[in-house]
Amino acid sequence: MQQKNLGNTGLSISSIGLGTTKFGRNQGVKYPEAFEIPNDQQLLELLKCARDLNINIIDTAPAYGTSEERLGPLLKNDRKQWVIVTKVGEEFSDGKSFYDFSPEHTTMSIQRSLKRLKTDYLDVVLVHSDGNDVYNIEHHGVFDCLADLKNQGLIRAFGMSTKTVEGGLLTVEKADVVMATYNPNYTKEKPVIEKAFQLNKGVLLKKALESGHVQKFTGADPVQTALQFILQESGVSSIIVGTINPKHLIHNVACAI
Repeated sequence: MQQKNLGNTGLSISSIGLGTTKFGRNQGVKYPEAFEIPNDQQLLELLKCARDLNINIIDTAPAYGTSEERLGPLLKNDRKQWVIVTKVGEEFSDGKSFYDFSPEHTTMSIQRSLKRLKTDYLDVVLVHSDGNDVYNIEHHGVFDCLADLKNQGLIRAFGMSTKTVEGGLLTVEKADVVMATYNPNYTKEKPVIEKAFQLNKGVLLKKALESGHVQKFTGADPVQTALQFILQESGVSSIIVGTINPKHLIHNVACAI
């Protein structure tokens, strides 16, 4: 599978990345079917499948339940083979999310993620949006805090997982990486991808498969319809697909290439 540069970060990543919400959380999610959280052996088999497919980027977050804590021991021996993306800003507890973008909470969150993931650096850290992208960038100092942590060598790149076009464009200006939403049925954020390409910034895509609601796409193979549509965009660095099913992962990669 093709690898691309993640903007100007110096990181090279696979065109398909593995999302890990289902590794640690099955409450308050928008997937079409209920699911059981996999055991460690199942996760090891999935990670091995991902590596066999040449996938090297994995996406997690404190808001994904126990995802970070479970990934730490599973990735520890293969740390250098993975580009780890995690997040700050959102916490999930007792079935509800709450947000804190302050420098104090951001620093605490980074230190906690380092401990949970059993690593001394994080490749990419994204601000987990609550929808108020521009306000949070301009008033909370979260990017300044992440820039300081980058200078300390604790993270290699930072940005935001955005929910607005305006927030995506501002992130592209001020940070290294943006995570945007884009698929055949939702192209509103295309200007974010185009601007990132112009400025050589990294673009990670979420909700490429409508959180599992692939029947919303047309064609003989809706997954292929979506992935091929997205990969026509030169600015896209990687598509993050969340799955705990190795067969689905294999099929996603086949459709992408």
